[in-house]
Amino acid sequence: MKKTKQLKKVLFLLLGFCFVLNVSAQERTISGTVTSQSDGLTLPGVNVIVKGTSIGASTDFDGNYTIDVSGSGVVLVFSYVGYATQEVVVGDSNTVNVALTEDLAALDEVVVVGYGARKKSDITGAVSSVKSEELNAFPLLNAEQALQGRAAGVVVQSNNGGEPGAPINIKIRGNTSINASSAPLIVVDGFVGATMPQPNDIESMEVLKDASATAIYGSRGSNGVVLVTTKKGRSGKMIIEINSNYSIQNTASELDLLNADEFAAYQQTINSGYTQGPANTDWQDLLYRSGSTQNHQFSFSGGSENVNFYASATYFKQEGVVINSEFERISFLSNIDAQVTDKLKLGMNVFGSRGNKDGVPTQSTGETANGGGDDVISLMFRFAPDQPIQNANGVNTINSVGDNVDNPYAIATEGINETRTDRYRANLYANYDIIEGLAFKTTFGYSTANGNEGVFRPSTLIVTAGDGVGGRATIENFKRTNILSENYLTYNTEIGKGSLTALAGYSYQKTSTDRFSAGAQGFTSDSFSYRNLGSGAVQLIPTSSFSEVEIQSQFGRLNYDYDDKYLLTATVRRDGSSNFAENEKYAIFPSGAIGWKISNENFLKDNDKISNLKLRASYGVTGNQAIPAYGSLASFGSVFTPINGAQVINVTPNQVANPNLKWESSYQTNIGLDLGLFNNRVSLSLDYYNIDTKDLIIEDSSQPQYLGFLTSASLRNVGEVNNRGFEINLNTRNIITENFSWTTDFNWSRNRNEFVTLLNGQDIFQNASPGYFNIPRTHVLREGEAVGVFWGFDYQGVYQAVHCQKVQRFYQVLELGINYSPI
Repeated sequence: MKKTKQLKKVLFLLLGFCFVLNVSAQERTISGTVTSQSDGLTLPGVNVIVKGTSIGASTDFDGNYTIDVSGSGVVLVFSYVGYATQEVVVGDSNTVNVALTEDLAALDEVVVVGYGARKKSDITGAVSSVKSEELNAFPLLNAEQALQGRAAGVVVQSNNGGEPGAPINIKIRGNTSINASSAPLIVVDGFVGATMPQPNDIESMEVLKDASATAIYGSRGSNGVVLVTTKKGRSGKMIIEINSNYSIQNTASELDLLNADEFAAYQQTINSGYTQGPANTDWQDLLYRSGSTQNHQFSFSGGSENVNFYASATYFKQEGVVINSEFERISFLSNIDAQVTDKLKLGMNVFGSRGNKDGVPTQSTGETANGGGDDVISLMFRFAPDQPIQNANGVNTINSVGDNVDNPYAIATEGINETRTDRYRANLYANYDIIEGLAFKTTFGYSTANGNEGVFRPSTLIVTAGDGVGGRATIENFKRTNILSENYLTYNTEIGKGSLTALAGYSYQKTSTDRFSAGAQGFTSDSFSYRNLGSGAVQLIPTSSFSEVEIQSQFGRLNYDYDDKYLLTATVRRDGSSNFAENEKYAIFPSGAIGWKISNENFLKDNDKISNLKLRASYGVTGNQAIPAYGSLASFGSVFTPINGAQVINVTPNQVANPNLKWESSYQTNIGLDLGLFNNRVSLSLDYYNIDTKDLIIEDSSQPQYLGFLTSASLRNVGEVNNRGFEINLNTRNIITENFSWTTDFNWSRNRNEFVTLLNGQDIFQNASPGYFNIPRTHVLREGEAVGVFWGFDYQGVYQAVHCQKVQRFYQVLELGINYSPI
């Protein structure tokens, strides 16, 4: 028995000893120092994590760390901003020292430029880049909206506030034109003038701002260029993604308006006989609601060694903050790339969308009998609050004071505004490597846009379409087709310490537009809406038009980099446009740029603080031919003429020819500085620019009417406008780890716009007031002033009560037509 007890004690001691040995073998403390491989300096704040766990530590000020690990085959992950993440397998040693290598991906990042791509570090022009994750930070109707606040010098605005489906207006570095368009050129996967795809389908978006970057697009580059690259498939397993989001929208605030009692009391101080209406209606509460935006996307991508594919489908819907307003769109995109042989690569890009918009009129057309009676937003504030929606007889009310207009609720709920737009685009390309360093690429693209807009105003809208009108309906259709063919050679070679890239190509593009509209009024029933114009008693005059615009171009670019320090870019493009008459049909747009990578010089390349320092300077000429088709040519028009008491159609000269009408040309200078600090943990870009746009195309109305032309104004080159400004873009990479990242982007820009010269120095007045105001000469174009300056009387003050007698006498004298100057 004693021996048995002693044996048990020995066994327990052996087991305890083994347990201690096992614990000591499984749990241990690892320590070490983390340094930079480039200079050997220690790195404080490096994150050290046991892979697959939440166990972590960080290096102290001297780059030292300690971490407890257990088990065998432990892997430590070292990550630090500006350095490549490194994984180390822990062996038998309790000391693990690591030297991290710099992550220069930010500088080696490839940026898409016109007809090619360049490393970001080799860019000599002013280019801003927006990546996919930034585009999808929040729900958006259009990818254009994602540019707001993402790129310095770029302003993004909706043409009509929060209306669902409202178009987006982009301005890059201010207004460079008056009559021609100031919108930038949109290029999607090489298709010039394409429709922007959905944000979820975009891989990157580059904004080309200066002449060095945009001159390759010649006559369409003066307002900047937005290059869009959609997502492509990659070799490997198929990736399936589902992105879905939903957001709520509300008006920021509502105006504090008079209620029925306050309104009646105010009216009775003006007209003692005013009788208060039977209701107390808050038109804002009736018409405003909580809107919503939802976006759902499904995509799949993948590929093999030789074929890659990406496909997606997206459903978007927005319900506006005004009742009865919404926009719905379904779109799809597909990309296929195939490496057919070692030298030949083929690809195809297909895009399609259908958008349906149910709208309410939120901006006045000024076409109603009293002007402005079709705009529900302004009517919320103008319509009397003591009126109900309908009177006791069930008839829609009209305004009791002021303008004779329908009430806004009836317009929003009974009027019909439906728009359907279909867009399709196909782009094919072939790339062939002729010899080493020389490649030929040819692309062919075709796009079409078909739109239909139907508007109906029922007879229940007394002022708008009732009172003898019997309802009014209109339909407008348009079809636009676009054909693009581009062919170019690219040559790359090494010359000593330098590298040369040369590009030469030819481009042809043709755009055709068909339009048709018809209308009727006097319907026996409101049930037909705009679907049966033939049932209207009165047929409105139909309109139709057809136009074609052709552009053919030759272009070339030369990039030379010497010793990874000195950069040179030279670009030229020759454009010919059918928009211009014979004398000025062709124009040449050259540009040049230089860059100096100071950080690669011997006196700075070993600096541990400055990781990138580059100076850039560019100068070039770009153009603008965005005028109406045939805008410089003589044309005929039709008018109704009475002959023997009957109305007949007559053909008459419509527009005088201007064979010397030139392109608008923008002469652009850009000076920039790129700075990277602490292994590019902090990146700063500064740009100063000056743009002189000459030969401005403006409508000149000085032509005498007795010449007999229907259009008294003709397009002429009459002036020069200057835009100059400064841009700052700051990016900081605060925390970059395997599971968490924090970056900060800040940009600031300022643009000064000024008219330099006008024809004979004379002011040009423009009318830009809403239709129902009908106020002429609201804006003036004047030398020394900015574009869009308001024109009117100076405000001197308000007559106070002590001056009532003088004011009364003043108006009495005005009625008698007597000259009077109050003392």
